[in-house]
Amino acid sequence: MAWFRKDGTDRGSAASDTDVHPLQQVSDLDRALADRHALIQMCLYALDRARSGGVVERLEEGLAAIGVQALRPDGERFDPARHEAGGAVPTDDPALDGVVAETEVTGFADHDRLLRAPIVTVYAKKNP
Repeated sequence: MAWFRKDGTDRGSAASDTDVHPLQQVSDLDRALADRHALIQMCLYALDRARSGGVVERLEEGLAAIGVQALRPDGERFDPARHEAGGAVPTDDPALDGVVAETEVTGFADHDRLLRAPIVTVYAKKNP
């Protein structure tokens, strides 16, 4: 416990007050990570309901600043491990078969960890 003079200045603290137990450090880290995860989830919830392009842009910029990237894989090859197919668009072009035509719902990744797969429309070869 720190002792204070009448003028409010610190007279020093006991050595045990500055020592932090390793388990407390882990607990604090776990709590901070859980809080970060909860805040990210709240931002994603707000993004899904935002009606203003400016609000969406600002939330995405804020998330990007902490390593959470928006995923819009338009033009990329469809990968079921990273994308969720929401629909298909017929195409006669064999080069487009299996390519993401459009992102329906933006996905998000926290650094390399997928938080939410983007829901996409995929080009599919027309049946003759």
